[in-house]
Amino acid sequence: MNRVAEAYVRLVLALGCHDPDYVDSYYGRPDWKSEEESRGTSIAEIRDAAITLAGHVEAQTEPADEAGRQRQRYLARMLRSVGARAAMLCGARYTFDQESEALYGAVAPHRGDEFFRKTLDALERELPGAGPLVERYESFQKKFLIPPERLGRVFKAAIDEARRRTSPHITLPHGESFRIEYVDDKPWSGYNWYQGNFASLIQVNTDLPIAIDRAIDLAAHEGYPGHHVYHALCERNFVRDRGWLEFTVYPLFSPQSLIAEGSANFGVDVAFGERDRRTFEREVLFPLAGLDPESAGVNERVRKLVDCLAYAGNEAARRLVDGEIGDDAAAAWLAEFALMSPPKAQQRVRFIRKYRSYVINYNLGKDLVGAYVESRGGTADKPDRRWQELSKLLSSPRLPWDLKVRTAAR
Repeated sequence: MNRVAEAYVRLVLALGCHDPDYVDSYYGRPDWKSEEESRGTSIAEIRDAAITLAGHVEAQTEPADEAGRQRQRYLARMLRSVGARAAMLCGARYTFDQESEALYGAVAPHRGDEFFRKTLDALERELPGAGPLVERYESFQKKFLIPPERLGRVFKAAIDEARRRTSPHITLPHGESFRIEYVDDKPWSGYNWYQGNFASLIQVNTDLPIAIDRAIDLAAHEGYPGHHVYHALCERNFVRDRGWLEFTVYPLFSPQSLIAEGSANFGVDVAFGERDRRTFEREVLFPLAGLDPESAGVNERVRKLVDCLAYAGNEAARRLVDGEIGDDAAAAWLAEFALMSPPKAQQRVRFIRKYRSYVINYNLGKDLVGAYVESRGGTADKPDRRWQELSKLLSSPRLPWDLKVRTAAR
């Protein structure tokens, strides 16, 4: 499998020469990257090589040990995804659902307008008044925005707390570290750029004002026990301990992203249970942001309702990618059914245009990871087991097909 792993890494790097968003991180041999840059392999050649190699791996006898079998399945499925992404770049046309299945190994459930109306009706009661609900929600959110001059200290407190809650349950690699940058003009709100050697660069986008509840979401999702921990564990457990070089590269448009994004989102709830989050926000983050701690309760109620609208983003993306609506209609739909302000909705449309069906990895990924962990005893009332099962998942080469648990969207 080591030769297959090298071929896989080289194919990903070669495709990255044509698609600047494809290789999210690489900390393997520098000469492989430079060689692929100079080789000039065409996209069609990459597509054909990936599909052929995937078939070769699938045809091999399964190894006797479970780790070997997982590795074989991982490489075969990741190679199929490389072939699918290359086919897209060659002009192959997929529907939103076909694309998400080919790239990420999952299809999000379809939700019509009526699915979201119960939540919107509840928010109408929570945010009474005149004018469209999205405008009332925007006015409500303004009360909970972190002043720009306080953002650094609020986010640092949140990520320090996320690490403090993670470290007793997950043995972190010695010397792991991260640094934070505040950036603008990005289609996303936060990003973890894994650097290798157990280090991450976490960027927070300040294009739009950041609400107080996003502090914990970003800290846990991008940091602990989210992306930073996931990639650091992959480097330690697979690359260093086992010599599995396929984990030195992370192709963004691949099944690995459903695990990475899903576990990062589910990890927020694992690190901060409902009561713990409420207490930490009220006693620490609200004062640091200069906000009234007494208003934390109503903010939490509204946040939990808005979270129920998560799949609205999938529907907007599906309709946009499938050509049913244009950019303006997608932004209007997001404003109505996801309660995004016009600037936020426009930012999300930019994200969809750039990343397309990737959006399913956040909400469907969270649901699949959560169902998997809970099916193995990691329920909310058993926090230690919850941590244990999440840690096992983060430390394994499992992909969406391996979760084996399918669940309707929450």
